[in-house]
Amino acid sequence: MSEIDLSGDGGVIKTIVRQAKADAAAPTTDTPVVDVHYEGILAETGEVFDTTHEDNTVFSFEIGKGSVIKSWDIALRTMKVGEVAKITCKPEYAYGSAGSPPDIPPNATLIFEVELVACRPRKSSNLGSASEERARLEELKKQREVAAALKEEEKKKREEAKAAAAARIQAKLGSKKVQGKGKSKAK
Repeated sequence: MSEIDLSGDGGVIKTIVRQAKADAAAPTTDTPVVDVHYEGILAETGEVFDTTHEDNTVFSFEIGKGSVIKSWDIALRTMKVGEVAKITCKPEYAYGSAGSPPDIPPNATLIFEVELVACRPRKSSNLGSASEERARLEELKKQREVAAALKEEEKKKREEAKAAAAARIQAKLGSKKVQGKGKSKAK
């Protein structure tokens, strides 16, 4: 198991625990969102401070957005789907002098065992797809309005037809009454 110095200063060391398949995907600018399983260990005590294995969840984040510790942004760029790596992170690439109370003390070196489960495109966060989404919603709204207008039209036609039928019945009744009256007058 060879160690790879990813940061060039010994701050982020990666050791591959399980190789990915040769044709496995790696995160790119088109697929920057990664799903990972991980276990975080304090180097000093060997204590596990965080893990996704207990509840079998995946942790997802977008690489290069600064939403995770620096060492993760660096290391996950170098991984492929299916790969498991041990990443040793010096404090300056993890939580620094502040730590992350109560679990991570100040100036802690951390060891993560990380499995890259998947990498995928970000969800419609860019403008193109946002406007496409808006257009799609507009289209749906139009379709609903058209459908509602058609229903309204059909309802009107039914009411008109009813009214016309009622008028015909009324007319027939009326003409019968008139005939009846005529007959009675004739007697």
